[in-house]
Amino acid sequence: MLYTFLYPYVTEASFLNVLRYPSFRIVMSSMTALILTLFLYPPFIRRLQVFKFGQEVRKDGPEAHLKKQGTPTMGGVLLLGAVFVSTVVWSDVRHGAVWLLLLVTMGYGAVGFYDDYKKIKYKDPAGLAGRWKLFWQFLIGGVALAIWSGGHGTIPFDTSISVPFVSTKLFLPTIPAIIYLPLALTLLVVGTSNAVNLTDGLDGLAIGPVIVASFVFLVLAYAASTTLGTFNVADYLRIVPVEGAAELCIFCAAIIGAGIGFLWYNAYPALVFMGDVGALALGGALGMLAIFTKNELLSALLHGVFLAETISVMIQSTWFKYTKRKYGEGRRVFRMAPVHHHFEKSGWPEPRVVIRFWIVSVMLALVALASLKLR
Repeated sequence: MLYTFLYPYVTEASFLNVLRYPSFRIVMSSMTALILTLFLYPPFIRRLQVFKFGQEVRKDGPEAHLKKQGTPTMGGVLLLGAVFVSTVVWSDVRHGAVWLLLLVTMGYGAVGFYDDYKKIKYKDPAGLAGRWKLFWQFLIGGVALAIWSGGHGTIPFDTSISVPFVSTKLFLPTIPAIIYLPLALTLLVVGTSNAVNLTDGLDGLAIGPVIVASFVFLVLAYAASTTLGTFNVADYLRIVPVEGAAELCIFCAAIIGAGIGFLWYNAYPALVFMGDVGALALGGALGMLAIFTKNELLSALLHGVFLAETISVMIQSTWFKYTKRKYGEGRRVFRMAPVHHHFEKSGWPEPRVVIRFWIVSVMLALVALASLKLR
């Protein structure tokens, strides 16, 4: 917004020239979101306590989690608010893809908000029925992708798929839109949204990999859109060039700043949980970033922690149903799913599980970044 409305006056006020540099606005977006969350969470948490917006803990979960009963939840509301404000203030508001990112993020946040509200009001950890949650996720994500495919996202509509570690000059297949869009919506947007939600089961567990992934997408988006004089970075790295992707970096930076501020209060022992309002929204945002930056396949590696959590649930559920039908008694592969609970049940302290998952996330991020040169 500042760039859009103030930069035209640069001839009268030369100091406004800094607004034309995405690098400056990236830093300011992250700082703005960080300051907002660091200073606003204490009164926000007290307000959640007044309203009795406390977490309902699963009775069949690890016993150590019972002490978390009543911890303020729905902390994702402030996190998303900080992301929205920082993005709008520091990005070019004429950029359609930025608004599509915000549409999915805030739309999924609204679905998560209602889910959390039902859990609190009816004291039921189940919340919103899964079919309705999926319905709204598919609808919101589908609208965003339809707008993009119609040429209204500023970023050109592109259904090519880059393969990690393979030069785009050697192999860059293009998929028909009628196939690409449903797959992108299902596997990337809705899939990542629910994967992050499944991961959000321990203090600080989900937000750490979200911050890491957002940083990697920031680097990828900046590389895909930057030209230094006659030097084209995307062409040099042999990745898909994405015109206008630099504005996506403002959004990524806002998530990083807001995520760090939230982590200050969500670190073990957590003073506040993000709830579905935050997890569903951030997951949807990461899925959209994978699509817009043309890193659909690479995101499977980058989101490896989220993917492992999802696969563990699928394996556990499938095996339990199969053995119950065959032997009359359901059997388990893991002590409990998602897999972070398996490690808890195996005797790992919660902070150890969280930190080791963070380490894995960083390692996967480094491999993802290495793919920029190993082509």
